[in-house]
Amino acid sequence: MAIGLVGRKVGMTRIFTEDGVSIPVTVIEATPNRVTAVKTEEVDGYNALQVTAGTVKASRLNKPEAGHFAKAKTTGKSEVMEFRDFPTDGVEIGAVVDVNIFEVGDYVDVVGTSKGKGFQGVVKRHGFSGVGESTHGQHNRLRAPGSIGACSFPGRVFKGMRMAGRTGGERVKTTNLSILKIDSDRNLLVIKGSIPGHNGSTVIIEK
Repeated sequence: MAIGLVGRKVGMTRIFTEDGVSIPVTVIEATPNRVTAVKTEEVDGYNALQVTAGTVKASRLNKPEAGHFAKAKTTGKSEVMEFRDFPTDGVEIGAVVDVNIFEVGDYVDVVGTSKGKGFQGVVKRHGFSGVGESTHGQHNRLRAPGSIGACSFPGRVFKGMRMAGRTGGERVKTTNLSILKIDSDRNLLVIKGSIPGHNGSTVIIEK
C-alpha cells in the first residue's frame, strides 16, 4: 500500500528536544491535493489514485486537460501524480487528500529533483581527492581525473567511467525519514533530515 501527497519544499530549519538536542528538519507545504481520477484493476489494470497540486493558468491547458480537471470540479493544476495501491474505498473524483493521511512518527520517502550544479570536475562530481600537493613541478594536475584506460588492450574507455560532466538535476529519492510535526492548519509537514531539491521545488511524499 502506498499513500502520498504532492507538496512544495519550504526550506530547512531545526527544532530542539526537551533535552536541548538540535535536530535538523525540512518543512514541506502540502496543500490539499484534489483527486482527479480513481484507477481500478477492472478498468485500468491496476489500482491507483491520481491527485493534483499547484496552479496553472487556464490558457496553458489544452482541451483534454481542461475537461479532465473540470470533471473533478477543480481549476487547472501544474502537478499530476499517481499513487499505486492507494486505498480507494469510498474515495471519489473531486475528493481532497491532505496532510492528515500521515501521523507523527510515520516514516516516509521523499522524491525530488536535486539541485543542478552544471558541468563539474571529478573532485566535486565524484568526490575524488586530487593530488593534494603538486608533484614534480606539475602545476595543473591537482584536480585531474588521472588515467582513464589501458593501452592497446582493450584500446578503449569502458562505459561508466567516472569522469567530469553535468551534475545534479536528477530525480532522487530519500528514504526512511520520520515525521516530527504536522500542522494541519497551515498544511505543513516537519520531516527529520534533508530532502533533495531547492526551496520552492515540488516534492512527492510517500508512505
